[in-house]
Amino acid sequence: MADSINYQLAKFVASYGKVSQIPESTCPEVSFVGRSNVGKSSIMNKLFGRKNLVKVSSTPGKTSNINFFEADDVHFVDLPGYGFARRSKAERDRWAELIGDFFDSERSFNLVVSLVDIRHDPSKLDHDMIDYLQGNEFNFIVCLTKADKLSRTQQARQAAAIKKQLNVPAENVIITSSQTGIGIDELKKRIAEACLYEYPPQEGAPSQKAPLPIKINYQLGAPSKRGSL
Repeated sequence: MADSINYQLAKFVASYGKVSQIPESTCPEVSFVGRSNVGKSSIMNKLFGRKNLVKVSSTPGKTSNINFFEADDVHFVDLPGYGFARRSKAERDRWAELIGDFFDSERSFNLVVSLVDIRHDPSKLDHDMIDYLQGNEFNFIVCLTKADKLSRTQQARQAAAIKKQLNVPAENVIITSSQTGIGIDELKKRIAEACLYEYPPQEGAPSQKAPLPIKINYQLGAPSKRGSL
């Protein structure tokens, strides 16, 4: 088994508007999720060493489908950003259902990368996502984006505050920047650990997941009515 992933092989695979369209997992998967405008596409492009493989838009909320990319027999899943209000309610609800159905499905969730803007305190939606990942025992890390916008002192202060607010261990938080490349090597290391040494996912992972709390009306932070939280 190789001990690294060749990101130079990264390529776009397919885009899906419904979870039912997505083929079953056949290889390790890394899922990227976060608020609109958190810099998800930019971080993924930096990871791949490409400028425009993952489309970056000046308009938040542009990603409306689940997009799959592949590098060296590892799939990277770009999920729609949550929390952007300047879209129709029907479209926002479709995104919410898409994200919820994806996490409810049986897939190779080797690692979930939850992205949070380091410049701001986590939103209610960020808290909901982390609570969901923790409650369902997903293997996840928190990727703090846009670190280049802060000084090193500010980065350390914000990172410490966010760790505390989200109740996430320090080793599961990575400070990153798509501009300077800070944290990208550590992100690659964590992906390799999850995908190259722990595939298929460990037995005993929960098959019955609690409902994603941002399943419905996630852009407003309203909890789902589906099941108990």
